[in-house]
Amino acid sequence: MPRYALTLEYDGAPFVGWQRQANGLSVQQVLEEAAAALNNGEPAVTTAAGRTDAGVHAEGQVADIEIAADLAPERVREALNFRTRPHPISVLRATRAAEGWSARFSCIGRGYRYRILNRRPRPALDAGRVWHVPQRLDAGAMHEAAQMLLGKHDFSAYRAASCQAKDALRTLDRLDVSRFGEEIEIRAEARSFLHHQVRNMVGTLAQVGLGKRPVSWPRSVLDGRDRTRAGQTAPAEGLTFLFARYDPAPDWV
Repeated sequence: MPRYALTLEYDGAPFVGWQRQANGLSVQQVLEEAAAALNNGEPAVTTAAGRTDAGVHAEGQVADIEIAADLAPERVREALNFRTRPHPISVLRATRAAEGWSARFSCIGRGYRYRILNRRPRPALDAGRVWHVPQRLDAGAMHEAAQMLLGKHDFSAYRAASCQAKDALRTLDRLDVSRFGEEIEIRAEARSFLHHQVRNMVGTLAQVGLGKRPVSWPRSVLDGRDRTRAGQTAPAEGLTFLFARYDPAPDWV
């Protein structure tokens, strides 16, 4: 059957995450049920580059889907966008998937952005898109601390208790903290991340930004491999899946 590669954006607020779950509606469920009309009435199986958690958004999620109908990619995109309404999911691009290509297993890098609104007044226009921290944060100190986490390490201290990964060894390629006026932006890139890794790192860096912990603290937490020593798990609404990277890089991602 024809296989297609999809690039998606979605608002994670109404969903239990990307992956199908028994306790609520997922992005995967909406997409697969929307594709049923193109797959002889049966939900079409999809696989995503990153299985985002409940409340996490995406600007450049990549997924693969196999359907019975042999259609031009543009028609697949338009059909899925029509049938996913009124849910906040949009297929930005669709193309034929190369033989043996997988959105998840062919991916060599994933990128996330975390947004913190750092001002006294609560957000109105960005509600549900940012973590509101009214106390002043020192973005420079947060960035300095973040650089000590780069490289290949055991990230046990920054993984969720429910994380199902076989081990906590990961290579963190980028963790930059920047201030843009009232907003602080954290960019994280790695081949793969542990469950809640980005949100746990952000919550820990925030303690440095508030002046409650020294710049060296996030690294000492990392070396201690004890999740109970780290900061809070930052709220899901500030996190967005930005991109998936492949080699060779397709021109549609």
